[in-house]
Amino acid sequence: MKHRETCESIAVVGVVSVLLGAALLTANAVGFPRSGTVEAERKVRKAIEQPLPQLDGKNLKATLVEVTYAPGAASNAHSHPCPVIGYVISGELRTQVMGGKEATYKTGETFYEPPNGVHLVSANASKTEPAKLLAVFICDHEAELSTPVNME
Repeated sequence: MKHRETCESIAVVGVVSVLLGAALLTANAVGFPRSGTVEAERKVRKAIEQPLPQLDGKNLKATLVEVTYAPGAASNAHSHPCPVIGYVISGELRTQVMGGKEATYKTGETFYEPPNGVHLVSANASKTEPAKLLAVFICDHEAELSTPVNME
């Protein structure tokens, strides 16, 4: 049993590593400057390290979603059934999960949302510039990635 749990943990770490690497490569592709000399000017930055909740490991699936908010745009209250790691590609994003404080994340910053948290605020912080983020969902079951929450 212990060997299986170790293998499942390694699989989770591997999936997360690949997705975050892909997210950072995508971020480079959509606007971060590239250098002519890759080796001489390569910079590596750990954007986030986040322990994940217990997952069953049998049906792991990671999904990378790109979200673009027009100037002043916002999402209605919603929830995600799986842990989410967000990376702001451009602009500024205001976010708040129920029970936490509202925060503003800028280009290059990351954040974590626990599974089933109620996302009260998810909005572009600017009225004049768009904002774009990558969201990495790490799920161990089939479910809609985002479901509306009625706050009335």
